Amino acid sequence: MTAENVQKKPKKWLMAALPLALVIGGTWIWLDAGRYETTENAAVRQARISVASDLSGRVTEVFVSDSTQVKAGQDLFRVDPEPYKLALAQAEAALSQARLGIEQLRAAYRVSLAQAKVAQDNLDYLESELKRQQAITGRGAGTESALDAARHNAKSARETLAAAQQGVEAALAALGSDPEIATDDHPAVQAAIVARDKAAYNLSLTTVKAPADGVIYKADSFKPGQFVTAGATLFSLVETGDTWIEANFKETQIGGMRPGQTADIEFDTFPGRDYTATVESVGAGTGAEFSILPAQNATGNWVKVTQRVPVRLRLAEGSDLSGLRSGLSASVTVDTKAETRLGAIFAHGATVEK
Repeated sequence: MTAENVQKKPKKWLMAALPLALVIGGTWIWLDAGRYETTENAAVRQARISVASDLSGRVTEVFVSDSTQVKAGQDLFRVDPEPYKLALAQAEAALSQARLGIEQLRAAYRVSLAQAKVAQDNLDYLESELKRQQAITGRGAGTESALDAARHNAKSARETLAAAQQGVEAALAALGSDPEIATDDHPAVQAAIVARDKAAYNLSLTTVKAPADGVIYKADSFKPGQFVTAGATLFSLVETGDTWIEANFKETQIGGMRPGQTADIEFDTFPGRDYTATVESVGAGTGAEFSILPAQNATGNWVKVTQRVPVRLRLAEGSDLSGLRSGLSASVTVDTKAETRLGAIFAHGATVEK
């Protein structure tokens, strides 16, 4: 055997083994395919909160800047509180006036009771005088003019009593039909209390606080002196405590995908750092279906394009979220637990043996 023949034999073996390895590898991949679904069309998503003032006014202080890390409840900025302090003082004065008004109504009720009692006593006296005058006139000792005067006085006393009783009823109605009602339970005072509390609440809103933990976004042009309108978005807060992964799988990949399945995630920013996640939900439609201008396929030139469906994954509890930013790219592999062709073959073989 020559040296040339010895060199040719390894080449022949290599040429024969390479296609064989490709066939075996391809067959293995084909048999084991279907359980794991992978996509690189995935990204980090974080809730974004629009920060606005509930009140209109001039900004007097700004406590944060762009990219500032904040905690829930931390002061962000302050709207000029002076107009709202004045409104609170006015509401407190109105409350004091309302309470004083109830005391005056209570005093007026007592006066009306006293007036009604005087009117009743006067009527009792004049009616007795009328009876006496009638008796005198009946005996012929009195005059008709004296009797008419007694009748007139008694009638006037009845009218005075009726007016006094109406005064009592009006004073009682002003007290809510309860003369013993507590001052702060009266509707007028309660309305004043609500107005005072609203003014105090508005004053508290002049300091705008962070609604959640997060990072300030696009606040570089927000400065003191700016006039803000109630409800107008001023900047955003990216909520770092609410982080998830949005993976866009092909429609051919989601057949066996269900909430609760586990997934492995790797971020391009941190290669080699593996994360575990759980499928939280599978989108109700494709991304194109919910776009601003969805595709219209009612033409004769329609070309079938594989659609993608967004799948939401939640990172495992305790995952290191430091460094993750909204929009970072990721690779996602979901274990669908689906039975592969290889598994089916093994299962069939076990059944045959039984």
